[in-house]
Amino acid sequence: MAEIIDGKAVGEEVVAKVRKLTAELVASGSAAPGLAVVIVGEDPASQVYVASKSKKAKECGFHSVQHTLPAETSESDLVELIGNLNADPKINGILVQLPLPAHIDSGRIIQTISPEKDVDGFHFINVGKLGTGELDTAFVPCTPAGSMLLIERVRGKDLSGLSAVVVGRSNIVGKPMANLLLAANCTVTIAHSRTRDLAALARTADILVAAVGRPEMVKGDWVKPGATVVDVGINRIPAPEKGEGKTRLVGDVEFTGAEKVAGAITPVPGGVGPMTIAMLMANTLASASLAAGRPRPEF
Repeated sequence: MAEIIDGKAVGEEVVAKVRKLTAELVASGSAAPGLAVVIVGEDPASQVYVASKSKKAKECGFHSVQHTLPAETSESDLVELIGNLNADPKINGILVQLPLPAHIDSGRIIQTISPEKDVDGFHFINVGKLGTGELDTAFVPCTPAGSMLLIERVRGKDLSGLSAVVVGRSNIVGKPMANLLLAANCTVTIAHSRTRDLAALARTADILVAAVGRPEMVKGDWVKPGATVVDVGINRIPAPEKGEGKTRLVGDVEFTGAEKVAGAITPVPGGVGPMTIAMLMANTLASASLAAGRPRPEF
């Protein structure tokens, strides 16, 4: 049976280190890291995410600001707000919660955020830095950054000689994940819904990352014996065994089958999920440290 990779425990370690380094930063005379979270509209899931991010920022000792804007807010008003946050020395990280209402161009909004405050890692400058291996100054998207930390806990930082398959090619997870694995000397293949014989390709992977958003698509017999399996998916499916109308969370990997074959595997929930918010805190601290002329902390 596989080792279960406890993302909750690792995430708590990251947050504890952020809290400690934040206290040291403030004790040295610098301002506390500032995180501004912007939400437009009343999407219930977005509100839950934003509340948890703001709460975690306060736990870390950050200066935490939340801007809740009505759904009818114009794109130009949102651009103006981001411009003000870019210019505010108390703010080190700016996070605009997606999705935005249909009348606002999300791409334009993301590119309006200063790259030095882009703690989500979506600005083209940060994407380019990651793609060219400039990891010392890049902000990496939080989910792949957290996934990479979990892989390092099992395999170490140098992945030379290992084969990785990333199933999914999104800009948020798949592509940055592949770049992180490349930077760690992995041999990387990006697969997706149009890949021929995906199962056979997956079986070649020492490290298999599933990020497709399809419940339990990756079956247990797709997993190479001893592989490290990172399941990024979070899908809600019907659970009639719990009662009428009940649901449960599953990943993109069929956990019960994969657990029997893999060397190590992340569960859903409790795997990659807790790492995402922890890495957001780490990125915000990194931004504040760089702004204060201090070295970037390592996690």
